[in-house]
Amino acid sequence: MIDSILHFDQEIFFFINKTLGNPIFDWIMPILRNKYVWIPLYIAIIAFSIRRYRLKGLYLILFLSATVGFADFTSAKILKPTFERVRPCNDETIKDMVNARVGCGSGKSFPSTHATDHFAIAVFLIVIFRRMWKSITAIALIWAGLISFAQIYVGVHYPIDVTVGAIYGSLIGFLFAKLYNRYFLLETHVKTN
Repeated sequence: MIDSILHFDQEIFFFINKTLGNPIFDWIMPILRNKYVWIPLYIAIIAFSIRRYRLKGLYLILFLSATVGFADFTSAKILKPTFERVRPCNDETIKDMVNARVGCGSGKSFPSTHATDHFAIAVFLIVIFRRMWKSITAIALIWAGLISFAQIYVGVHYPIDVTVGAIYGSLIGFLFAKLYNRYFLLETHVKTN
């Protein structure tokens, strides 16, 4: 059963990595997965939150930072060393067939920390802002999904790595956002008494 799942995972990987290959994706996917590209977005989220919500906005940024920190640490430092799955671009049995569009790196593959971190951010923001901005759900999920898809396309992760990272990150984002909402509901309740 496990072998058939891993074989299917490899087939989907090659479909995305090779069959879907085209000059536009070759240009845009490495950019999407570059963490530095998103710094202006993160700065905008920080500035918006603090300007609009003042102290609550500062707490929101602290909770969001804790969300990403927890997601990143547990994915990269606990889960990856535990599972030790080799990246497709480093896998001796297939690496000559992989279209590696970025440097492979020496890290492990399962789960994708990019997917974990970005889905944690996306779901955190969805839970916090969805009542105010209905479109945030679609925008945030597409954003995190494209970054995760790019990880497969450039050859550094298998689809299962990205899927599990997305699920794990979503769970973390959901829990931290609920904790944030609970804290501020309590703060509001205390202030009105």
